[in-house]
Amino acid sequence: MNSIVAQPRTSRGSAAVRVILGLAGVGGAVGALWVLLAPPVHGVVALSKSGARVHAYLGNEADNFFVAATMLLGLLTVLAVVAAVAVWQWRAHRGPLMAVALTVGCTLGALAAAGVGTALARWRYGTLDIDAAPVTPDNRFHYFTEAPSVFFGHNAIQMATGLLIPAMTAALVYALLAIATARDDLGAYPPVTQSDPVPITRGSGQSFDW
Repeated sequence: MNSIVAQPRTSRGSAAVRVILGLAGVGGAVGALWVLLAPPVHGVVALSKSGARVHAYLGNEADNFFVAATMLLGLLTVLAVVAAVAVWQWRAHRGPLMAVALTVGCTLGALAAAGVGTALARWRYGTLDIDAAPVTPDNRFHYFTEAPSVFFGHNAIQMATGLLIPAMTAALVYALLAIATARDDLGAYPPVTQSDPVPITRGSGQSFDW
């Protein structure tokens, strides 16, 4: 682990771009996987005696909104941890730039996962239009399946939290790996040579090594 690393073939900037683009692409794949795993929400649109349309969710089906968002956040967090460890293994490019690339890449990956997941979920389950539900005085109930949600809520803070938690997790894991490394240069290229301590001699002829 303390051996000197060879000069890499790719520049540090190119490596950072590869990390960002790679994580964005994997994030899109995570969104597609989430659509297959996330539970949909089942409900009913009913026509009341007054002619008003009322919709409700069956049993505890409304909890699936929370379950689906939690599943996506969990998948993205696992991706963040794996990505941090994988990027750390690219020893020659360890350093602040790769930490920034990892953080940006995980953020873009979460955004791609949310976008792909939302698009595929709507394509698979459609959108709920209460006014267009086929309910009549003779058939007062229409059962539907609604697409799961990628976020815990629709305000900016909730959406930003879902996008940034994976990035913060990746940055934390990368920082912990850096702290646990004995070398000041993190073992990256170019290596920092450790010079011997310089003796400081006083007038009495005694020397002290600091």
